[in-house]
Amino acid sequence: MIFIVVKFTVRPERSEEWLDLVQDFTQATRDEPGNVFYEWSRSVDNPHQFVLVEAFASAEAGEVHVNSEHFKTAMAWMPEVIAETPQIINVEVPGTGWSAMAELSPRG
Repeated sequence: MIFIVVKFTVRPERSEEWLDLVQDFTQATRDEPGNVFYEWSRSVDNPHQFVLVEAFASAEAGEVHVNSEHFKTAMAWMPEVIAETPQIINVEVPGTGWSAMAELSPRG
């Protein structure tokens, strides 16, 4: 599985609309056959930073993603909205998705 985390720092005047702006891109990516998950979070330390956690079933699925029209479309408009170059971690990991955490579970 390809596991990717990307930090996007958005221009302050655009940060409130970021999740709306990426909505179509997010849904199109989630609909890709090789997508395992695609989740956005907002930083608790920086209200203008969003963290994307995503996974693809294989390197080939990741390649299909970056060659898709919705990816190319997003890459075309995002430079106008981001405040700095995104930071990324992209690694191949064993597994097929999320697993339950062994050290913690709800009580009773």
